[in-house]
Amino acid sequence: MKHWRNPTLLAAALTLLAGCTTNPYTGEREAGKAGIYGGVGAVTGAVIGAATSSKKDRAKGALIGAAVGGAAGGGYGYYVDTQEAKLRQTLQGTGVQVQRNGDELKLIMPGNITFASNSADVSSGFYPTLNSLVLVFKEFDKNGIDIVGHTDSTGSLALNQDLSNRRAQSVAAYLSGNGVAPARISAYGAGPNQPIASNANEAGRAQNRRVEINLRPL
Repeated sequence: MKHWRNPTLLAAALTLLAGCTTNPYTGEREAGKAGIYGGVGAVTGAVIGAATSSKKDRAKGALIGAAVGGAAGGGYGYYVDTQEAKLRQTLQGTGVQVQRNGDELKLIMPGNITFASNSADVSSGFYPTLNSLVLVFKEFDKNGIDIVGHTDSTGSLALNQDLSNRRAQSVAAYLSGNGVAPARISAYGAGPNQPIASNANEAGRAQNRRVEINLRPL
């Protein structure tokens, strides 16, 4: 631990860890996203910089590593911040939920607004929402797009598995058919195997009938 006694190095790392950014869409100060990404990157970069430098240049190497690592980490965190804000703005009032977990974003599209009952054909009323997503996905093109279909437990497992897969494939086909790079997209059905609510009542089953789009770093 003696390599971390340099007060300048500690100050730089702690400053980056405590850093806050302003979301350009919401105007809020956010310390828990890009600031954390930058801080983690800074500490990682500092460790690598110190380890790869000669003894006399170890502090200097750590500071350079902290700066480079902080910029890289904070850059992706800020990218996700802006993408999340754009999605929330674009999808407001559509019924599609936006959830964030670390550096991954999830869009939850309820089955009642995406597909007719027992159908894998996208509802015509949902096309405007998908068109908006196409524009966002083209603007923010550093994400993989994992599309997962889900059903409730009513009916046979084989039927639900097939329906969920065809629904996921329908959304994927629409996105790729409108200019989103197919290499970014994967699609599969989970059937009734990943419920988010109880299948014992209609309200829960309605929540389980959904399509999710998971956005992850490429």
